[in-house]
Order: sequence, then C-alpha cells, then structure tokens
Amino acid sequence: MEHWKRTIERANRCFMLGELIDAREAYLQALALAQVLFERWPDADEAVAACVISHHNLADLHLRLNQPEESAEYLCAIHQRLLQTMQDPRLAPALREAAMRQSSKTYIELLNFISEHGEYPRTHRLLHIEATAPAAQHHGVH
Repeated sequence: MEHWKRTIERANRCFMLGELIDAREAYLQALALAQVLFERWPDADEAVAACVISHHNLADLHLRLNQPEESAEYLCAIHQRLLQTMQDPRLAPALREAAMRQSSKTYIELLNFISEHGEYPRTHRLLHIEATAPAAQHHGVH
C-alpha cells in the first residue's frame, strides 16, 4: 500500500506541474500495483479505493490531454471491474461489499462524464448492460 501511495503522490505532483507524460507513466504504475494487489490487500476498502483512484486519475489525465474517449475507457473499466467483483462468489465478502460501496461513486463519475463529454461506444454498452440487469444487482440494493 505504501508503494502505491508514493507512486500516486509522485504522479499527482507531475500532473500538477503539467508534466503529463511523466504523470501518465506513474499513474499507470500505480494502476498496475492496485490491480496486482486487488485481491491481496488486507483491507478490502483500501484495495478497491486504490483501484478506483488509479483509474479515475488516468481518466482525468486523458481529459487534460483532450482524449475523452481514453478517459471514458478508464471510467468504464473500473465500473465494470467493480460490478464483476460484486458478483464473483469466489472473492472474499469484504471485497465484494467494498466494490458495491464504491460502485455508486464510479457510476456517478460515468454519468457526470457523459453529461459533460457525451457518450462513447463503451459507455453506451456498459450503461445499457447495467440498465437491463436485475434490480438486485444495482447499486446499494441487496
């Protein structure tokens, strides 16, 4: 977790300084760490939050680079990952519950993105799939 935090902090510094290529590299490193450690982190909420933050930081970076479709890909990827995590019976209940809690945030981020930047093929597919899912699979409903 400490290595992930240091990597995110380094990426954020680069982002704030306008060093976007260096920021992107560090954000990608942080994402890789978060993904590798996703099921191994002792604290499920931290594991999910690290993955969400890593994806959302990359989405923000791509917006700054005027690449909204890339941004949409990162927002969709994390939302989809959380939906899959929530439904995966082989995963620890704490991780599945943490994914459910965070999925409302990733859903709101997606909706905000679409309202500001329009829909892209992946956002349309993801939200269409979610709209047709049974109510029990939606955010906050058990």
